[in-house]
Amino acid sequence: MKTIIIIISALILVSSVYFSERNFTMSDSQINKDSTKQESEKDRMLKKLNKSEEEWKQELSEEQYCVMFEKGTERAFTGKYYDHHEEGIYTCAACGSNLFSSDAKYNSKSGWPSYFQPYSKESINYHKDSSYGMVRTEVTCAKCDGHLGHVFTDGPEPTGLRYCINSVSMNFVAKEK
Repeated sequence: MKTIIIIISALILVSSVYFSERNFTMSDSQINKDSTKQESEKDRMLKKLNKSEEEWKQELSEEQYCVMFEKGTERAFTGKYYDHHEEGIYTCAACGSNLFSSDAKYNSKSGWPSYFQPYSKESINYHKDSSYGMVRTEVTCAKCDGHLGHVFTDGPEPTGLRYCINSVSMNFVAKEK
């Protein structure tokens, strides 16, 4: 069992590197230039809704805070929305903004919930992310700047995009019947 976990982890790492190297990152004109500001990115994120670090820590679970404001990630295939098929809207776990519709959700087999487009153009901000020896495009909530995940260019039609999102960064509001 331990060998299988190691092999799966290695495959996920190799595929992440492979896809990040073969996918272009979004152009500089598409990525927010916030990194040039004097204050740290974490301070900017925490202040966007005028909440202190302590207030965010009280409102969010430890894992949500780690992912959304320290740019962590949840383990592949463990998120509550990875295999979720109900109709509705996925909202930001920190501020409640609409992020993705279930109509744009698909199974990318990446281990994280995937969408081919956001709820609206105004829902998401884009940032260049060159951590872990890769160049990727990070996506954050436009309202609170909470880290959601990354967007890649290996998605399905009609956009060709794959928004790979941490479940812990979202809540779900079911469509009324």
